[in-house]
This record gives sequence, structure tokens and C-alpha cells, in this order.
Amino acid sequence: MRVRTTAVRRVRRLPRPRTLRARLTAGLVVLLALSCAAVGVAAVVELNGFLTGRLDQQLRDVGPRFPASLEHGVKPSDHDGDEHGDTRKQSAGTFGARLVGVTVTNAAVVRPGDQSTDLRAPLSARDEHTLAAVPTDGRGHSVRLSSLGGYRVLASPGRDGDVLLTGMPLEPVETAVHRLERVAAVVFGVALAVAGVAGAVWVRWSLRPLSRVADTAVRVSELPLASGEVALPPRAPESHPRSEVGRVATAFNRMLGHVEDALTKRHASEERLRSFAADASHELRTPVASVRGHAELALLHPGPVPPEVQRALERIAAESARMGEMVDDLLLLARLDAGRPLERRPVDLTRLVLDAVTDARAAGPGHRWTMELSEEPVTVTGDTHRLQQVLANLLANARLHTPAGTGVRVSLETAGRAAVLAVHDDGPGVPEELRSGVFERFTRADHRRRPDHRGGGAGLGLSIVAAVTEAHGGTVELDTRPGATTFTVRLPGGGVAEDGRAGVSSG
Repeated sequence: MRVRTTAVRRVRRLPRPRTLRARLTAGLVVLLALSCAAVGVAAVVELNGFLTGRLDQQLRDVGPRFPASLEHGVKPSDHDGDEHGDTRKQSAGTFGARLVGVTVTNAAVVRPGDQSTDLRAPLSARDEHTLAAVPTDGRGHSVRLSSLGGYRVLASPGRDGDVLLTGMPLEPVETAVHRLERVAAVVFGVALAVAGVAGAVWVRWSLRPLSRVADTAVRVSELPLASGEVALPPRAPESHPRSEVGRVATAFNRMLGHVEDALTKRHASEERLRSFAADASHELRTPVASVRGHAELALLHPGPVPPEVQRALERIAAESARMGEMVDDLLLLARLDAGRPLERRPVDLTRLVLDAVTDARAAGPGHRWTMELSEEPVTVTGDTHRLQQVLANLLANARLHTPAGTGVRVSLETAGRAAVLAVHDDGPGVPEELRSGVFERFTRADHRRRPDHRGGGAGLGLSIVAAVTEAHGGTVELDTRPGATTFTVRLPGGGVAEDGRAGVSSG
């Protein structure tokens, strides 16, 4: 049972074809191999039975004449005499033996060439036991003698109560059968090789329509479908509608049509929303600025103002300023979504980090601010104002959403041909349910990271960071857990200026 389990495990470990084409070809070759094996086994068995039957008929035709002629010969134990027998009409290799009970009294074999020489056949005790076990039923039986090889023997009763055995060598039969096996192995091997190659070509040709469908599906899977206008590749060529491949191609093309319609409608909706956000933001800038200006003007009135009115005017000014910042952020995001080109000039990131940390230290004196900068200035090619806004938003995020006393570390270095900016804090971290959407618009987590924080922006700071970084061809990542939150920004084309001057990498 253990051996069988081991064999099953070995079969399961064999490599299996993965593609449909390989499976069909392998299945075809396996079926053909089984058919060839069945034909080969049937042919070998039939030839062996036919030749053995001919040998039995020859034994019946010869009869017990040869072993009967040994009755008056010398016994094998008499080494001084010869074993005489009637060898006339006996072919070379004919075996004869006389048994009395279970004892072989005489045994001889016709030698090729001169048949008058010594005919004695040396038999071992095991050979005598084998011959004694041959039944006297008038049919041939196959035996194997140690000194003579395989024989087909026929036992016949003698006149004196003895048993006469006549045998013919099985060597011609075995030679013919082995030759058939070799020929069949060569022929079937060549047939399997040719069939495998031809089957692979045929299966490949038959599955060409399915391969074209798969190629089309691969091209569709490589398209960015999350946003923007998407141009789907040409439809897969359709085959006969009643075939399996034709039905798959038809269904796939119909699905692509539905997907294309949905993507077109989504893109149109995004364009309308983007246009609305840009237009609304642009139009709101003037009235918001006007409200803020009138509130500040009213606060400058020299006459006495009731405390309630003073407080209301201050809130109007503060909220209008906050609304103006939100409008500016929405307008920036709308322009970035529309693909507006940014300014492209050398930017000294080291100087931006120094200025941004200085401003953050003044705005958040309760935090511990540290920096880790390269010895030489790190520069990239980009928009100075937008990159400064990325730094400001990251530091403001760390300041506003962590409690007082939190340590914030800003590091800047080069990695290959990229500049790596990291803002790390040891605050409570971003909750797991908000991590996947932390760079989406209007995502607010201030009340989760900092319980004592009552204010907060509109949730556009990190979305602006992601949008500006992407517009520069870079990436931004978040790694957070309780006690360690890191925002990492990678910008391409980072370089180190020589002699303390800003330099730009050409890569």
C-alpha cells in the first residue's frame, strides 16, 4: 500500500502542460501511444501464440519416436558410452527424454551438423524436477532448462509405463517475437513523434482564433482603465458562430462594446465634473475674496462695534479665508486633472525643505522638528511653487493630525537617479480603514489621528500631494502603524549640485 501511495505521489509531481494547446497535443499523443501499445501487445501476443501453436503441431507430428529410440541406449550415468537415438528426420535442437516415475533415465538433444556424435543432454536436478512436472495431456508446455534454454515439450505415455518427452527449442519463437517488439517500438516511436509534431501544428492552427481573442484580452488588460479617455484595441476576429471559439469571440466582442460604452460615458461624466469644478472654483474666487475684503474692512471701522458683531465679522473673515484656500485647491486639482503643463526649471529641494521646516516650526512649536539632509543640495526639474506646496501640505498634515510633543523628521536624499523625500512622525498612525483612500479627495482623518483637534481642512491636502507628484512623474507612498507614519515622495531626475550650487540630472 505504501509503494502504491509513493507511485501516486510521483505521478502527481510530474510536470503537467499548462496551455490548452499543450494539453490537447499531449492528450492526442497519449491516446495514440495507448493505441499503439494496445496494437503492439496484441500483435506480439498473437504472433507468440501462432508460432507456439505451430511448434505444438510440429511436436505432435514428430511424436515420441526420438525419445522412444533412447530406451535401449546408455543411461546418462554411464559416461563411457554414447547416447544413441533415432535422429532421422529430427531437426537440430530436438530434445528427448525418458522418465520412469519422477526419474529421468535418458535425455538427449540433436546437435546441429553431424548427428552421430554424443547426444547426451546434461540435466540438473532442478531440470529433472521440471520435466517430471510436465503433465501427460497431449499438449505442449513451455519449460526452461538450465543448460539448453527454453523448450516446448510434449509428454506422451510409453509402452513400459514410462513417460516419453519430446521438445523443440523456443529460441526461434522468442527471436521472432523480440524482433517484432523491436520493429514495433521503432515504428510506433517514429509514428508518435510525427503525430506529436503534426498534432501540435494542427492544434495550433485550429486554436488561432482563440489565440487572437487571448491577445486582444491581454491588450485590454494592459490599458489604464481607472481614469481618462481609453481607446480599446480592435475587436477580436470572429469565427463560425456555431463553433466554441466563435461563440467566445462573439461574447468577448460584445463585452468589449459594453465596456467601451461605459468608459465613454464615464469619461464624459468626468469631463463635465472637471469642467464644473474648474468653472465653479474660478467663479467663486471673486465673490469669496469680496466677502473677505468687506469683512476686513468692517473690522477696520473706527467707531464702536458691539462684541457680537465683532465676533461675527472675525468668523466671516476666517471662514472666507478658509473657503478661498479650498477654492484655490479645487482649481489646482482641476487644472492638474486637465493635464495643464507645469513649470519645468531646476528646483533646489534642499532649500525648499529648509524653508518648509522653518515655517512648520513656527506654526507648530509644540512638535519636535528634525531634518536629515544630504551634504550637497539635491535638485530636480519641476515647478518650484507646486513642490513647495507638496512639502507644506505634508508638514501641515503631520502638524495638524498628531498631538503636541510628536516628533516629526524630514529626510531628503538621492537614490540612483531619483530624489527621495520622506516625512516621518511618531504619532498614533492612520487608521487601517482610511489607508486605502488617504490620497483621495475630501478624506479627513483629523479626528482619528488627533482627538483634541477641532478644526481641519477640506481633506484636499494629501490629494494635492499625490496629484502634483504624479504630474512630476513621481510617486508617493504611505507606510503607517501606531507610533510610526512615513510619507515617501520619489521624484525622477534627482541630482546633487557641485560646489553647493543647484544642478539638474539629465536623466
